[in-house]
Amino acid sequence: MLQPSNRLNGARLVCFAEVTGAVRPTGGTTHRKGGEALGPARGLAICQYAGERYFYLFYCDGEWAVVTDSFHLNLDGAKHQAEFEYEGISKQWTQAA
Repeated sequence: MLQPSNRLNGARLVCFAEVTGAVRPTGGTTHRKGGEALGPARGLAICQYAGERYFYLFYCDGEWAVVTDSFHLNLDGAKHQAEFEYEGISKQWTQAA
């Protein structure tokens, strides 16, 4: 999987992590799109829109296209949610350049 661009859905990339075999989807949350349950993401990205202090956890496909997201008051909250849903992801984060 390639590295994501510096902007996803118009938001600045803060950090990202690939969902590899070292990460276990917990099933703790079910994301839906059009009423259909989505499978595990291929990558997770934490982003922030200009002028906002909040963060978004983006759930991405294999080409870093955003499939769904969740809203968080702070960076730690987004990372905590990611670990809740993907055990071991905390060790995978890469800071954006």
